Amino acid sequence: MQAVILVGGKATRLLPLTNNTPKAIVPVLNRPLLEHVIRHLAGHRIEDIILAQGHLAQLIEGYLGNGSRFGVSLSYVVEDTPLGTAGALKNAAGYLDDTFLMLNGDVFTDLDITAMLEFHRQQKAMATIALTPVDDPTSYGLVETTPENRVARFLEKPGWNEVTTNMINAGTYVLEKAVLAQIPLRTKVSIEREVFPRLLTGHQPVYAFLSSAYWIDIGTPEKYLQLHRDLLSGKCRNCLLAPTEEVTIGENSHIHPSARIRGPVIIGADCTIGENVALNGPLAIGDGAIIREDSIIEDSVIWQNSRLGARVSLKSSILADNCHLNEGSSAENVVLGDNVTIAGGCKLEPGSRIGAGTTVSASP
Repeated sequence: MQAVILVGGKATRLLPLTNNTPKAIVPVLNRPLLEHVIRHLAGHRIEDIILAQGHLAQLIEGYLGNGSRFGVSLSYVVEDTPLGTAGALKNAAGYLDDTFLMLNGDVFTDLDITAMLEFHRQQKAMATIALTPVDDPTSYGLVETTPENRVARFLEKPGWNEVTTNMINAGTYVLEKAVLAQIPLRTKVSIEREVFPRLLTGHQPVYAFLSSAYWIDIGTPEKYLQLHRDLLSGKCRNCLLAPTEEVTIGENSHIHPSARIRGPVIIGADCTIGENVALNGPLAIGDGAIIREDSIIEDSVIWQNSRLGARVSLKSSILADNCHLNEGSSAENVVLGDNVTIAGGCKLEPGSRIGAGTTVSASP
């Protein structure tokens, strides 16, 4: 069985985290997002995977390689200009042999793919769309279905007066290769807004696979942070890389005996946690991090090689690679890109988004 994963977007909503890092490989529990996705597919015996790429493609291929260390075979196709979800799929058509899976690369889910494939075959569907319930469907594409779960209508980002269901397109599809004939070459086309409605108009069998599996689109820093809270708290039971202990500590990390750690917390390799540091989960700390004495860190995600000086306070925030928060600085609900430096004693404004390479001077 084959799968195509769309990983070509520029992820502007996730800035500044994606200044230098493609969304597909932002760390999730200190492993790239795509590694989680690929391992989940491999667990359902999907081992031939094509990555449809665009922005920062070399970084993705550089990390994942041929996929052998994850038990899969990876191929790569790159679009020169953005082609939309269907255009990117058409760009990968030469790799596809038969029925295949298609996924949006910014979704984290423990969807039962094996059950979805079986449902698709039983219905003899041309396309099967995974649906998931949400509290507020007005920001998504609604999918109305018949009692037999055949798709009846698509409704993109409806107003509340138009809402007839809370089931939305979850970004995972099983497709027959014949669907590719509906997509022109080298043309920007949306599978959600153009191809699927066209299949309905042509009376093709399009079905919905309803699921209550864990599902989140990590398109914003807020959703990215929420994903970590959920995984560390065990809300995604089938996460193959989720920690099994309240506190997980990587190799060669040194934790001062006076440090206080309240899980769930995951600490990467080669980290240093200083005297009287308080770590309050949910919290993910990447490899090579240094946190000096008397600092208090809670409900945050810290990427690799960041340094936090003495008496730093950090809460509900995300730090990308190589950030430096100097002594006595504090931040709550902030997002820092790579290589950001915060001066000693500086108190960042809540809600701040600070781009890669910025130096923030001390507060007056």
